[in-house]
This record gives sequence, C-alpha cells and structure tokens, in this order.
Amino acid sequence: MIHLEAARTDAGQRLDTYLHARLPEYSRSRLQEWIHSGRVRVDGTPQKRSYQLRGSEQIQVEPAELAPLRATPEEVPLEILYEDAAVIAVNKPAGMVVHAGAGIHSGTLVNALLHRFKNLSGVGGELRPGIVHRLDRFTSGVILVARTDAAHRDLAGQFAARGVEKIYLALVNGRVKPDRGRIETPITRHPTRRTRMTSRLKRGRAALTEYQVLRRFDKFTLLEVHIGTGRTHQIRVHLSSLHHPVVGDKLYGAPESELGRYFLHAQRITFTSPASGERVTVTAPLPGELQDYLETLA
Repeated sequence: MIHLEAARTDAGQRLDTYLHARLPEYSRSRLQEWIHSGRVRVDGTPQKRSYQLRGSEQIQVEPAELAPLRATPEEVPLEILYEDAAVIAVNKPAGMVVHAGAGIHSGTLVNALLHRFKNLSGVGGELRPGIVHRLDRFTSGVILVARTDAAHRDLAGQFAARGVEKIYLALVNGRVKPDRGRIETPITRHPTRRTRMTSRLKRGRAALTEYQVLRRFDKFTLLEVHIGTGRTHQIRVHLSSLHHPVVGDKLYGAPESELGRYFLHAQRITFTSPASGERVTVTAPLPGELQDYLETLA
C-alpha cells in the first residue's frame, strides 16, 4: 500500500494528474485503471479520476498488475470503402473508438476489423493491429488499415514524408473572413488540462493546417481542411486558436450544440497502394446527421 498526503499547493488538481506527478514510475493508464477499480481511496473513499483535490486529503494506493490490453475480435458492423492485398479503407462512424484503451474495451474499430479480416499488420502491437493513423472518437470518415507488416511500414513512411493527402470537412462557429488560411503553430499537451492539446505555448510538435471556405452561413462557416501533419486534435486545436471552434466541440470552446457530436469529417484520403504502386483516392460520404444539420442552416 502506498500512502500519500495532499498538500495545500495540490488543491484544484485532478486526482489522476496528482498521482501521475507523485508516482511517475507508473503509467497514467495504469493509475487510471486503479482509480476506476477502486484501488485508490481518498480519505478512505474511492473517487473518480476527475476528483479535484482540496489539499488536505489522505490518499491510499493499492498497486496491482494491470492485465495487458489486447484486441479481441468482435462482430461490429463496418463500412468498407476500399480494399486490396495491402490496405483496407474504412468509413469510421462518429462515436467509435479506433482501439481499446483505459475504460474502453469493446465496440472498437480494431475489434471489428479482427472479426472481419482475421489477420492484420502486427507492427503496432497487440492492442493496435493494422492501425497506421487514427481519427478522434467523434470524428467520422475514412481511415486506412494495413493488412501486412510490409504495408504498415510503407504507409507509415508515406505519412512521415507527407505523401498522404488528407482532406476534412469542418463546420465552425462564426464567419471565417479570409477565403483561405494556413496555420503553422506547434501543438503540445495542455499543461493543466491533460485531455486537451494547445497551440498557445508556441512550442511542441510542428503542425500544418490549411483551409478554404466552402460556404458561409449566418453564424457558421463550412471549411475544407487539409492537414500536412497528423497531431493529436490538430484541426480542432488550430481552428479554435482562430476563435472558430468546430461546431459541437465543447472541449475547445464551442457552445452547446444539438448535433450530439462535433462537425468534423475525414472526407478524402489519397495514398500510394503498397500492393500496386498506384495512387489511390478514397472518399467517405458526409454522414446523414451532418448533411441534415447543414440543411437546417440553409
């Protein structure tokens, strides 16, 4: 058993953030799993990982071995947009997580792929077979999956060399005035809100986002967005930095929306197939709920 005592200076910190700082020998996911399973008690009572410290609590942590996460086949509907001997392109719906993580083990894209295709690239490990790149949980659209290790390495090289073209559709709050724009501010993890990324610190990983206006509405603007890099939450962070957050994206400052998701869709991807050597473009149609929402604005 590990015994900790929160100090006054710890007041306001989330429980999981505090534990990660005090117990750096354990990963954040492991600590969060212990919190979820009741192995962390605050003044004798289990709390959520988002619990905010007051600065005087006694905290007990009962370490345990975390069962290794591994993907398992699961029968979940999939819309396949393209496939060849090396690559599968899937139309991921909003709400589907790409692979299992802390607290989410079923209904993932990987689970569905394993059920349908059995064997995928193992380069990403047992938790992420076939996964070369990702989409946020509430972003819909086309995502590529590698069938073989060779295909995985080939595609990863294309992404690193910016040889993959990724086009998104985003509806943002407010009227974006310039018809075109380019954002190059680097992105890093937010120093206090760990579920967020930020571009305000002027440091972090290089990121490139370009956009052009497709249509202006009274209080919204529909954009076509091209990203030259694939940083976590990149489009959402960059557009929010312009004071035009993606509709429905409350994490980055958007007001409440009846949409039930955020309006960000990976519409098109172009890559070179490792199987044929030819350039391939795959397009994912705009989901019905997003099309319907646009029609309400017209």
